[in-house]
Amino acid sequence: MSATPQPAQLEITGFNWVPDFAKGFVRDLRPRWACEEIGLPYSMRLLNAAAPRPEAYYKEQPWGQVPALVDQDSGLTIFESGAILLHIGEKDERLLPRDPQGRATAISWLFAAYNSVEPMAFELGNIEIFAAGEQWAELRRPSLIEFTCKRLDRLAIAIDGREWLAGQFSIADIAMATVLRDIEGSGLLEERPVLMAYLERAISRPAFKAALAAQLADFRPSPAAAA
Repeated sequence: MSATPQPAQLEITGFNWVPDFAKGFVRDLRPRWACEEIGLPYSMRLLNAAAPRPEAYYKEQPWGQVPALVDQDSGLTIFESGAILLHIGEKDERLLPRDPQGRATAISWLFAAYNSVEPMAFELGNIEIFAAGEQWAELRRPSLIEFTCKRLDRLAIAIDGREWLAGQFSIADIAMATVLRDIEGSGLLEERPVLMAYLERAISRPAFKAALAAQLADFRPSPAAAA
């Protein structure tokens, strides 16, 4: 069920334009994917990434980023994609197991994706995209790669023999797969077949494909067109 302009239970914020390298990777993809997995209707409120945010938006998201979520049923406003995934997961056991250990495992891996893996992926993207060619980035890269490889090796050991992190597919896999996509093509995943196979399982799901297509369809061709 793709995003719809009609009123829906959840409203998610996103951008109506980003540079080409960011298309398909903006973090509103995460709650979109979760909604698609369980057929939960959602609508999008698109912001112009090339313009200053409306001042009122900082009350929803203190840094003016996306996504933020408004749950029309409860009236709750939530920011940070991990918190949003947890909120959506609470609505349906297909995304968050109801048995205590399954729930604890899924939540642990949700936090692990964003606290133990994403910081390295984010920094790697920073030095290779935004600081490419700068001396400090070249000096930082070897130690960053070494540390990232250690994290990925431990992740591969943890995933080996499992289909999904918490037994069943869950919000933990949405979190981890979207983080791993950020370093796909760097060679770091390709050197670890267990992680590549895990990522391919995740992004081959129809719900991911629907969420990705919906996000890409929302982008205007240029900042001027998004104004």
